[in-house]
Amino acid sequence: MSPRKAIWLILFLTGICLVIALPKNWRLNFSLGSFNIDKTISSPEINLNLGPFTFQRDLEVKKGLDLQGGTHLVLDADMTKIAEGERKNALRGAADVIQRRIDLYGVSETVVQTVETEGNYRLLVELPGSGNLNEAIELIGKTAQLDFRTLPEDKKATPSAAMILDYQETGLTGSQLEKAEVQFDPQTGEPVVSLQFNNEGAQSFASITGENVGLPVAIFLDDIPLTAPRVNEPITTGNAVISGGFTIKEAQNLAIQLNAGALPVPLKVVEQRTIGATLGEESVQKSVKAGVIGLLTVMLFMILNYGFLGFLACLALSVYGLVTLALYKLIPVTLTLPGIAGFILSVGMAVDSNILIFERIKEERWLGKPLNVAMELGFGRAWDSIKDANITTLITAFVLFNPFNWGFLNTSGMVRGFALTLALGIGVSLFTGIFVTRTLVRLFYRPKEEKEKYEA
Repeated sequence: MSPRKAIWLILFLTGICLVIALPKNWRLNFSLGSFNIDKTISSPEINLNLGPFTFQRDLEVKKGLDLQGGTHLVLDADMTKIAEGERKNALRGAADVIQRRIDLYGVSETVVQTVETEGNYRLLVELPGSGNLNEAIELIGKTAQLDFRTLPEDKKATPSAAMILDYQETGLTGSQLEKAEVQFDPQTGEPVVSLQFNNEGAQSFASITGENVGLPVAIFLDDIPLTAPRVNEPITTGNAVISGGFTIKEAQNLAIQLNAGALPVPLKVVEQRTIGATLGEESVQKSVKAGVIGLLTVMLFMILNYGFLGFLACLALSVYGLVTLALYKLIPVTLTLPGIAGFILSVGMAVDSNILIFERIKEERWLGKPLNVAMELGFGRAWDSIKDANITTLITAFVLFNPFNWGFLNTSGMVRGFALTLALGIGVSLFTGIFVTRTLVRLFYRPKEEKEKYEA
């Protein structure tokens, strides 16, 4: 790609990232003589629905528990019906289900821990922030297992007149439901909820649907009906679809509730309290201020040491900051203090790449190479050092993040936040250090002697 085409691509990407990175609501206040502008501008939200693909983001920076406080819950697991040797596994399974429940509601950077003391089996859950927390806590409180119910024989003749209390249990519960997920009807494009049962559940469901063709089969959670779809035909495969003119949000909520009903043990909320941010607003402001001072110091060093080359590196660093912040909002990444530390460390890695490149260019110039040759050799020969340094750091970030939840490695959400922001920062720094800086240098860098030769 030619430098001129590349600079247009960089400008386009920077513009998009700038719009995403802007605060949710920001005020534009400008006056020049009689001309005044005083307007609050709201950043756009992303809401894409393309067939089965759904992508929704509110473009707000998510803050962790140490930055904004949150809620602390203690859940007690009822192990009376679980064999002694299976209780630890059941508690771990319940922790996994709770983690998935909360994640489905968009509450990130949660901490879910298992605690066993004096015959009590409990889960400690910490939820940062306030968004969707009440819904998540309410869902956690729905501890009874999901079950499927049908009408008795004397009510089947007039199903429309049946009451909720008329439905009878069938023995088919959420423990036999493997998963529920949102799909889209290939003919109408409307969202539907698909159900997948295990082998035992498939047999029970085949018997239930075979005996109730044309009649409703109700799904209850905590003795409250979630939905009562009508059976159109016997379902013998163990895979069913619930339709009914759902909106995407309604279908997603139903799928969440169905998945949440498959708990291995009943849970009960025994303690709930609100906890404050451990850092406080003043500490956060000081941390951000320190980060800004550090960034400006780095930029000043680059300009004083490398002149116009350093200025171009600072422009690339600004692009790096915008792209990184945009990614934090799009993924989204929940920022904690360790996460901010990971970002600042990755800034150092981005500057380090530029220093390696510029020093290699200097060496090639000292050997008498023309500027264009020195630049290409500088970028090319510095790449090996940049690649090795960043790959080793990415390996460290992978180990810290522990994506496969290996028991002998870290599972702390705070440490994972540090690893995630560090890895993202390194990935973006490779792009800005090699592509953005290289394009800017190719287009705009002309040392004095080269400039005179070029003008002659």
